[in-house]
Amino acid sequence: MTIRRLFDIPYYQLENYPKPDMFSVKENGKWRSYSTQESIDIIRKVSLALIESGINKDDKIGIVSNNRPEWNFIDLGILQSGAINVPVYPTITSEDYKYIFNDAEVRICFVSDKDLYDKVNAIKSEVNSLMEIYTFEKVEGAKHWTEFLQKADEKHADELKHRMDIIKKEELATIIYTSGTTGVPKGVMLSHHNIIENLLSVIPCLPVRSHHRTLSFLPLCHSFERTVLYYYIYTGASIYYAESMETIGENLKEIKPHFFSSVPRLLEKVYDKIMDKGRELTGIKKVLFFWAIALGHEYEFRGKSAWYKLKLSIANKIIFSKWREALGGEVIGIVTGASALQPRLARVFNAAQIKVREGYGLTETSPVLTFNRFDDDDAEFGTVGVAIPKVEIKIAADGEILAKGPNIMMGYYKKEKETAEVLDKDGWFSTGDIGEWVDNKFLKITDRKKELYKTSGGKYVAPQPIENKFKESALIEQIMVIGDNQRFVTALIVPALPALTSLCKAKGISVDNTESLLNEKAVLEMYTQILAEYNPSFSNTDQIKKFKLMPAEWTIAGGELTPTMKVKRKFILNKYASEIEAIYAE
Repeated sequence: MTIRRLFDIPYYQLENYPKPDMFSVKENGKWRSYSTQESIDIIRKVSLALIESGINKDDKIGIVSNNRPEWNFIDLGILQSGAINVPVYPTITSEDYKYIFNDAEVRICFVSDKDLYDKVNAIKSEVNSLMEIYTFEKVEGAKHWTEFLQKADEKHADELKHRMDIIKKEELATIIYTSGTTGVPKGVMLSHHNIIENLLSVIPCLPVRSHHRTLSFLPLCHSFERTVLYYYIYTGASIYYAESMETIGENLKEIKPHFFSSVPRLLEKVYDKIMDKGRELTGIKKVLFFWAIALGHEYEFRGKSAWYKLKLSIANKIIFSKWREALGGEVIGIVTGASALQPRLARVFNAAQIKVREGYGLTETSPVLTFNRFDDDDAEFGTVGVAIPKVEIKIAADGEILAKGPNIMMGYYKKEKETAEVLDKDGWFSTGDIGEWVDNKFLKITDRKKELYKTSGGKYVAPQPIENKFKESALIEQIMVIGDNQRFVTALIVPALPALTSLCKAKGISVDNTESLLNEKAVLEMYTQILAEYNPSFSNTDQIKKFKLMPAEWTIAGGELTPTMKVKRKFILNKYASEIEAIYAE
């Protein structure tokens, strides 16, 4: 069969790769799998229950949940009924929920647990369109989603068939609200055709097949993981959901996945943990560990000597094999996106025979635009790869990346002016990212157009390349470069505390209290030395002149990071305004 609409994909799997474990999740300490047929039966019940509930074609249904099979059942059931899915991040504020639900006129909302039920229920009276809230977990006083499924009635079978038959591929499937790093969230309208064209274009780039197991933990409400999941279903790969972000390590060992998608921040944390363990080693084991790391930093996709390859094969047997075991032992590849991956991390993972491939896209592009291939000839460190089939990329005169293809959004919901600002009449979408070509083939992102700032001396500074360079230091966990309308560039730095405390212990420096540790003269001198080491990579205007060490890591819960772990610059500037003022007052 040919897939035209997103809800066609499970039926394609049933016809070509029927699975006993289409979706799997841990329930009460044991893995519970849903077969392809069982999943389709539940999806059908969702559609029939929506019709029984009075949901009409093009009505909006919200999902606010962690990753779980119920998310997929509700999603595909919504789409099959002709309604529109509005997925929302679990981590946003009640005010954001109120804005999104009113803007989209959400009629029914499905939430995962008590905390999210309380959040949504608190604003229910302020959303006139919202009729019901159902929960996936049992919550006292709330309606459970099994109550909703009981509404499914075969008397609506003809109506459901009619709705499925008339839905065209060009019709709106979902409205995904951007995470709002720069103001009010905008609803990105994506059609069935947008997303299907994107996943079909990715097939020659990503070698996931029906015999593979995959692990999912990035938010399904984000277009990256959602399109990846549709791709997994289409190719017949088995999907396993991690219990939580904290159990990923354990789940990797249990599932032994062949593929999973990630964001750079998580890979950085994995790398940091490995490095912490390496520092604890002694004698020849420690020497061999850091010898292997040094080899990894030299890794290239092409052109390495036979002598280097021999040394690397030894490093893989005695050191890097343990890395692969920690990821389950069967990982073929990891796809990463959402923000820049440090080349040094990419080199080490690939040297360790863990193929990490960075891609690039936006919610507005469904989302993939470019991708580093699993064939080494079509991959390059420090870039986001080659354009996928059917997508055109060009660089505007001011350096902005423009994209065109069947995956470009329909527009922003109820925002014609904002749509016209980014999407021209010829179909070219302005990404807001600044980029350049490497070897006339690979796209490299150099910065966000809106994140470029001008010093008081009139010089433009691009913070992202500076931040990426400084994050190469083992002592820097997070960093944000500052300097808009200021005399010179400064930075807020979150130290990599495990590495820092380990080094301080070795030097006899007290590490009892984090705040006092970060004010130690010897510690400040360490970071001054890092500036001296990395600053020469940049022009005098771009060099960091002063810094402030921050005692706590930036998190989603703290508000400093978006749900995809990007730094919220405006939020941090406001939250730490007094600290920043003090840097410039010195």
